[in-house]
Amino acid sequence: MRRIGLAVVLALVLALEPLASDAQQAANIPRIGFLSPSSLSQPRTTRYFQAFRQGLRELGYVEGQNIAIESRWAESKFDRLPGLAAELVRLRVTVIVTYGEPAVRAAKQATTTIPIVMAATVDPVRMGFVANLAHPGGNITGISTMQPELVEKQLELLKEAIPRLSLVAVLGNPTHETGNALQMRHAEGTARALGLRLQPLKVRGPSEIEGAFAAMAAERAGALIILVDTMLLDQQPRVVDLAARQRLPMVWPQIDQAEAGALMAYGPSVSERFRRAATYVDKILKGAKPADLPIEQPTKFELVVNLKTANALGLTIPQSILVRADEIIR
Repeated sequence: MRRIGLAVVLALVLALEPLASDAQQAANIPRIGFLSPSSLSQPRTTRYFQAFRQGLRELGYVEGQNIAIESRWAESKFDRLPGLAAELVRLRVTVIVTYGEPAVRAAKQATTTIPIVMAATVDPVRMGFVANLAHPGGNITGISTMQPELVEKQLELLKEAIPRLSLVAVLGNPTHETGNALQMRHAEGTARALGLRLQPLKVRGPSEIEGAFAAMAAERAGALIILVDTMLLDQQPRVVDLAARQRLPMVWPQIDQAEAGALMAYGPSVSERFRRAATYVDKILKGAKPADLPIEQPTKFELVVNLKTANALGLTIPQSILVRADEIIR
């Protein structure tokens, strides 16, 4: 009986040894926090998250083997972000990757020691996240999308496409006043130079969107520009539908969204920004300090023209725009 008992114990030890080894290995691999104000059910958010994971794979990281990802999603409820950021800190993640200004701010308030990588932020210097682009200082680094300046080009494209255009509605979210104000300053200067008037409209949440479109109709706006904002991006299907009903030509600031129904999209590829964020994670895991990693700015901006939308609106896009387009949706 004693021999049988010893044999059973030995068999159990041999059976459990690989499990213990796997558990120890899992406990030792770096854990990457991913903090987003959006929902994983959003197609664009899924695309960005997958781009980040693809970037990690390209650098040799395999989830569950030499890296783990702890993702947290605020489901478009920004007041949840501080709690989610604090949760990642309690989990002692090695680095936190963020999407958008609200997530960066929440992570910054939650920790001054865990490295934070911004996957896409408008102007991290003016928003107070980093000291400067070349030497960020502190525990934050990552990607700047330089989007305050992009609104200038978007206005120019609208005026070129619709020469008779006089009034352009500008939809933004005042909840994130810093980024909103930066973009508006750039828009106002360009509008004056082009002889355009702007109709700034502020929406703090989804319930205010229809009221903003009613105001556009009342003032007879001839086109619409969307300022960079996570909440508005989450509400994209609704915004596109309302613009189509009012026959408003619209420009989105991110080319990833061009197929949704905007007339044009101009800007950097946000998916590419997320893929590039993986390189920052890689450098940090290999010992680099966020304070010493320069903020990366996009060097390529793309123009996408949606001819299906143009036809629906009865517009003919000038050849001068079409020859410059990186992609034409027909």
